[in-house]
Amino acid sequence: QVQLVESGGGLVSAGGSLRLSCAASGRTFNQYNMAWFRQSPGKGREFVAGISATGISTEYLDSVEGRFTTSRDDAENTVYLEMNNLKPEDTAAYYCATPTRLYGVVRRDERQYEYWGQGTQVTVSS
Repeated sequence: QVQLVESGGGLVSAGGSLRLSCAASGRTFNQYNMAWFRQSPGKGREFVAGISATGISTEYLDSVEGRFTTSRDDAENTVYLEMNNLKPEDTAAYYCATPTRLYGVVRRDERQYEYWGQGTQVTVSS
């Protein structure tokens, strides 16, 4: 059974940084894309960043491009989201997700992801 466990969220001032981690288990990690989504109260879940199974390709939400970086450590079965220059509008619950499909392109549609973590809260104060 695939399990995803996020960590690293917290409260930070605007302009600060956080590093989220997502530890995966239950299958061969380096055969699957990984993605980060976020959801704030009253809003739908939105794609933030994704990384391909090979680690070669990454995708980002326009508003986080240049501030957030996703990476993966296949030896540790972990994907990371480094978040710099955080803004109050980045406040949300952050989730990692992975599809049942092997390899392929990184997709931004949440419906393409079948496995989800429990989420970790990021709060950015102004």
